[in-house]
Amino acid sequence: MSAYLDTSILLATLIAEPMTEAVYDYLSTDPQELLISDFAAAEVASTLSRLVRMALLSEADATARLADFDAWRAAMSSPVDIGATDARLAYIYVRRFDLGLRAPDALHLAIARRLDATLVTPRPAPGDRRSRTGCRRRGAEDELSRSYPAVGPLAHRHKRHDIYADVDI
Repeated sequence: MSAYLDTSILLATLIAEPMTEAVYDYLSTDPQELLISDFAAAEVASTLSRLVRMALLSEADATARLADFDAWRAAMSSPVDIGATDARLAYIYVRRFDLGLRAPDALHLAIARRLDATLVTPRPAPGDRRSRTGCRRRGAEDELSRSYPAVGPLAHRHKRHDIYADVDI
């Protein structure tokens, strides 16, 4: 089975954050094919651009991180195009108010569903109903335990957190 990585998972490989170590652990543990959509890649670039505008990253640093990401993506994953059917299904998902999905999360979910891939996404914060409400944690066999070399310049490692894989809609 293939694993579709959403933007939050990708960003954790470029920006030191609480789930960075867990993401590296997951990527090094699970040998399945990694899928990254053009939409997810655009969201990565958009986030780094926002950090530059907020003066939290320099332009040179953001450019270097994007170059690292592009090289890693080309070497380690398969590209995924976005289809009109993905947008239509995302529209259906966001209209399901019980899911509480935002449009970008719904689009990632729709793409993963079309590809029959496991959606790998961060664990929502306790009580966070704004996104990923339809996600469930996979079994203990997917417990995150090993490290993965950084693809971008990371300042330090943070405490391990869980990530979610798979979706129950």
